[in-house]
Amino acid sequence: MTALPQDAVLLVVDVQKGMDRYARQYNRNNPDLERNIARLQSAWRKTGRPIVHVQHLSKEPESPLRPGQPGVEIKDEVRPLPGEPVVQKSVSSAFIGTTLEADLRRRGITTLIVVGMQTNMCVSTTARMAGNLGFNTYVVSDATATFDNTGPDGRRYASELLHDVALADLNGEFSTVVDTKTLLAAL
Repeated sequence: MTALPQDAVLLVVDVQKGMDRYARQYNRNNPDLERNIARLQSAWRKTGRPIVHVQHLSKEPESPLRPGQPGVEIKDEVRPLPGEPVVQKSVSSAFIGTTLEADLRRRGITTLIVVGMQTNMCVSTTARMAGNLGFNTYVVSDATATFDNTGPDGRRYASELLHDVALADLNGEFSTVVDTKTLLAAL
């Protein structure tokens, strides 16, 4: 991997307290998610690179990510520092219904590093759109995670399988998939 530009944005997607509710009900892969994101945030801050946080504000009445619920808050381990922008969304993509694209374009930013929850949902949707919009997009394999899910036939799919397939689908056409160690070496 070549060195990242100084303005490469670390985009931290939906690492919110309410996700722990799902972790209790469904198996979450990658228990090192928060630690790896925190490592990346620390490196980003030391080099002066920008970090943008994404917060999901669910419209579903039973969601722990609904405004007014404690689960909507970003987890303490990866919380924004003063001055770091927080983009609030209500759909899977951080680009739909937000000013994210316009803000990045206004700043001349061309490279995004996507981390967070869930690999096969909001991370995937955001990374796909970033790639389609022409951003040089990276997804960090060990700084993303997801949960088990049940298909329409009632079959349960393991979180690790869903995570791996989502990364395989993203790698190449939409983004480049790397791990935390490789990314840190590129700073």
